[in-house]
Amino acid sequence: MKEFKIEPAERIKRLPPYLFSRINALKLQMRQEGADIIDLGMGNPSDPAPKIVIDKLCEAARDPRNHRYSASKGIKNLRMEVAKKYQQFWNVQLDPETEVLACIGSKEGFSHLCLAMLGHGDTAVVPDPAFQIHNYGVALAGANVISVPLGNDQKFLDNIAGVIEHLYPKPKLLILNYPNNPTTMTVDDGFFEAVVDMAKRLGVAVIHDFAYGLTCFDGYKAPSFLSAKGAKDVGVEIITLSKPYNMAGFRIGFMAGNKDMINYLATIKGYYDYGIFQAIQIAGIIAMRHCDKDVVAQNLKYQSRRDVLCQGLRRIGWEVETPRASMFVWAKVPQEHLQGKSTIDYAMDLIKHAEVAVSPGRAFGENGEGFMRIALVENEQRLRQAVRNISRFQQEKPVRKIKAKKKA
Repeated sequence: MKEFKIEPAERIKRLPPYLFSRINALKLQMRQEGADIIDLGMGNPSDPAPKIVIDKLCEAARDPRNHRYSASKGIKNLRMEVAKKYQQFWNVQLDPETEVLACIGSKEGFSHLCLAMLGHGDTAVVPDPAFQIHNYGVALAGANVISVPLGNDQKFLDNIAGVIEHLYPKPKLLILNYPNNPTTMTVDDGFFEAVVDMAKRLGVAVIHDFAYGLTCFDGYKAPSFLSAKGAKDVGVEIITLSKPYNMAGFRIGFMAGNKDMINYLATIKGYYDYGIFQAIQIAGIIAMRHCDKDVVAQNLKYQSRRDVLCQGLRRIGWEVETPRASMFVWAKVPQEHLQGKSTIDYAMDLIKHAEVAVSPGRAFGENGEGFMRIALVENEQRLRQAVRNISRFQQEKPVRKIKAKKKA
């Protein structure tokens, strides 16, 4: 009898191999063998959410009225709070009814908007390197990615314009992300005005991922795409409570901007979900309303960790630019230490022999090769230890040797 094989949809087959799966499997194996892995691979905040947020979450969770289905677009008071925050921080006016929508984290909102706007034969322009969902979300929608080397100046925008003008059919979406994950690249005031002008001239919609918009250092204030004149005519912006308020596991973010694009996303979400648990939405209101000082304190903590890590990596020969924002450091590995290996293989070696986990730059695109993304999710003492471990590995002095498992 012929073997019966269950096949996935074509969209699953089109996804590239998930490079982090190898790294995650090795981390698990090492930990099972007793290794103390310093995990700097994922931007997963290790600090707690503000106490006032947790207290409100517990109170709201006990109220049976919050146990029912919620609104898929987010409760009205939550969307109003987002509009107030945009007015307060970036002087942007938003209609909470038509220009703000709550998402189950920024990745969900981004992916479902791609599903609402893209299909077979469509294309989206995505800078390289890029946060992985920016490529995968397009692929899952059945569309194609056009990669352009990442930049933050007029030359970068000219490259994008050249791609859009010479492709048929014309790309439908341009996806941007500043402060950038993984590279930490930032932009200054005026950049998004040029983006809006280009988008209007070429007829392309814009999605700006602003996940690290409130995670800034040294007095830098990341500009919002929506603060540019006419931005709401051409695109939307995604923000999240995950990073500034340490609420990553709560899975709550927002899409704001162009009312048509917001409506497309709302339509998709109306079929897929009944909204975020209402107690979490209420906790999110409290975070935005009362926790500005907590955001400042968290940024100072990340800034201090950043300085420790950057200084340490420079001391052992790595090239590092001090980031102005995000919760990462984007570091170039010395070529003499790579010894012809890819950053993926080198990252595996760091886990095996230095007990340090980082994200290889190649996992974010071809232009990430040679770099490592290192998350600022451990305390300063652990970061110093990570640098010492990497230094010992570079000197061919492994932290520990992996012991072979005994056979049963």
